[in-house]
Amino acid sequence: MAENAAELLENIKILLWGPSVKEDVFRRWAQGFYFSSDEPTALVQREGGPCVVIAPVQAFIIKQLLQECDISTWKDIKAEKCDQLLVKAITEIVAQAADVQNPKYSIVFLSDSSDMVNGEVPECSSKSETRIPVNVPSTSEGQEILSENFHSRLRILPVESIGEVENFFMERINLLKESFGVFVLLYTVICTKGMVGMQSEMLDSSECLIESTFGYGSQSLINLMLTGRAVGHVWDHEQDVGGLKLLGIEKQNSVGFLAYLEHLQYCEVGAFLKSPKHPVWVLGSETHLTVLFSPERDLVRPETPAEKAKRIFNKYSPDGNNFIQTTLLQDVLAELNLVNDSEYVDIIKQKLDKENLGIILFNAFMEEFFSEQQPTDPDTFTLYHYNGLSRSNPDNKIIYHKGQVVLLESNLKCVSNNSMLTVLQTKWQNLEVEWDNNRQPSLN
Repeated sequence: MAENAAELLENIKILLWGPSVKEDVFRRWAQGFYFSSDEPTALVQREGGPCVVIAPVQAFIIKQLLQECDISTWKDIKAEKCDQLLVKAITEIVAQAADVQNPKYSIVFLSDSSDMVNGEVPECSSKSETRIPVNVPSTSEGQEILSENFHSRLRILPVESIGEVENFFMERINLLKESFGVFVLLYTVICTKGMVGMQSEMLDSSECLIESTFGYGSQSLINLMLTGRAVGHVWDHEQDVGGLKLLGIEKQNSVGFLAYLEHLQYCEVGAFLKSPKHPVWVLGSETHLTVLFSPERDLVRPETPAEKAKRIFNKYSPDGNNFIQTTLLQDVLAELNLVNDSEYVDIIKQKLDKENLGIILFNAFMEEFFSEQQPTDPDTFTLYHYNGLSRSNPDNKIIYHKGQVVLLESNLKCVSNNSMLTVLQTKWQNLEVEWDNNRQPSLN
């Protein structure tokens, strides 16, 4: 059992960092979860890198807050409640990573060599910093090799229920708050997912999840933290690209994701992330993750029949070209639970492919089956933006920045050099946002 655990932890280390850990990147990631003194429920990110963990946790904290209390009361929330929100958020993230058919969980925690006695898990230290053993590896210059110290102290605690995960961290909250708290969650999620689960979903499991030069988290790691799936793409379902099946998001997610890179046509964010169950989105710039949210529940709703039709149609559309092969029409109709007997399908084929080109265009398909008026978002609503880096906030104060949105009637998309507006336009095509104090929040 100990050998298996050691082997698993070593494999996770390689999956995250590659064959060797770059010490300066590791140090930038090495922080606990703690809250802003200016916004009681907003997490602080000390340096660049760990936003791939911190931003998703923040998104799940906000999801809870929007369900539980009015945003006007958030400034008065006490530290004990914030701890509960933190644990519930990480518990939800861990739960998503578990096998749906046979959910089991593996808690990864830090231990001194003397901590594990007769299989008992130690009580968490009440000190504010992680305990460091006396004999730690060091470089020739005498500086402690923090990553080796960390990895030598990792232990795995298998548990059967997600309730046990929540209880463990509530009773040992300092494991999350201390110097390696971000890693405790990250390694717990991957360990719960398992190496087989990770490798089956990642496009290339030989590529490390944390980029070695700047410490950016990969899209597979972002998706793992947001959805529990370590897939490398953010479109719906899977797409066939040149005969290669590339996995995407499999269902509507609790919180969403919007990407600046979609504007540059480097990726395609599907409806499962653009239209999540709750009005909370992690925003991805080229280098950083932040969080956008709104108290307006009408911004999210169950998938309409027309939206489902678009998603299913695109599933059968090669390379997202807005058409399907005529031979696939029956499959599309069957998946949408529409009439799909052969005689009827032949009639529709003749109607939608009059020139017998062998393809059916998306617009023609939708006009035939789903021509009803589409539901729309409210014309005006409030948005809030969170950025965990103090240097990216006015006066270095990490707070939620409020903006008032107006959706414009024009169908023509405005061209803007404003990166925040650009990423919002991937969700709402035409909008204006007036931010409080005329201060534009930063995506970076």
